[in-house]
Amino acid sequence: MKVRKVVILAAGLGTRMLPASLAAPKELLPLVDRPILHYAVEEAVESGITEIIIVTSPGKETLAGYFRPAPELEARLKARGGPDPLAGVRRLREAASFTYVMQEEQLGTGHAVLMARDAVGDEPFAVMLPDDVIVGPLPALGQVIDVADRYTAGAIAVEEVPRERLSSYGIVDARELEEGVFEVLGVVEKPAPEEAPSNLGIVGRYVLPPQIFDALERITPGAGGELQLTDAIALLRERQRVCVTRFQGTRYDTGNPLGLLQASVALGLARDDIGPELRAWLETLLGRASPAPFS
Repeated sequence: MKVRKVVILAAGLGTRMLPASLAAPKELLPLVDRPILHYAVEEAVESGITEIIIVTSPGKETLAGYFRPAPELEARLKARGGPDPLAGVRRLREAASFTYVMQEEQLGTGHAVLMARDAVGDEPFAVMLPDDVIVGPLPALGQVIDVADRYTAGAIAVEEVPRERLSSYGIVDARELEEGVFEVLGVVEKPAPEEAPSNLGIVGRYVLPPQIFDALERITPGAGGELQLTDAIALLRERQRVCVTRFQGTRYDTGNPLGLLQASVALGLARDDIGPELRAWLETLLGRASPAPFS
């Protein structure tokens, strides 16, 4: 299954990151030295994606500016010499094309994906939620694409969720096909723990056939009064196979302050340029009896 396009959902209000998201869209909040959105696009490109479709909303116009050329700034950096801090952005810009789709009303993830129908066309495509930053040996989206290709089916990333957090996820009922890969029998959005069919929660990486758009047009508002992508997937699987896979890697939910901090520390520690100093500082900080809050 050749997957060339990804729909990145970036139209949310960012309420969990208020008041910081008043100053900038949450997708542009910094994670070490680049915005959260950068990591999603980088993962997509490393997974073989060549067309990036970003669903945005009114007031988040600055999202489009991040991947646009900045000739004056780039010329000054070149004249100054030394390492190029924009090389990573330019590499992504040259590796893929970018299209921006507006979601005028916040009517749910299903509605956001439906807004991208014309941009996607009649072919399989990926969906990413950029809040989910996944670090691992292989790109998480690439792992999902591989399962979709091997089983000629839709595919979704899942992880095992603690019982007390099941009501925050879409949970799948599934039968195992091979180690870490399951066929979806049903999907329940944000169930009570006692009603959850498993502990496999959906994470923001999907590969879907174009028929998902017809399913999205048939569903009615579900959990939270919104059009849920999981409801459309449940409808889709009545006609064709949908699989889920436990991805290799660690997921950070950067859509909330704690998750963003955790991801920043983990990614910072893994860097050769700042990791050693960050580790030493953390060890000093944690060794204090009463750490100073702003030192």
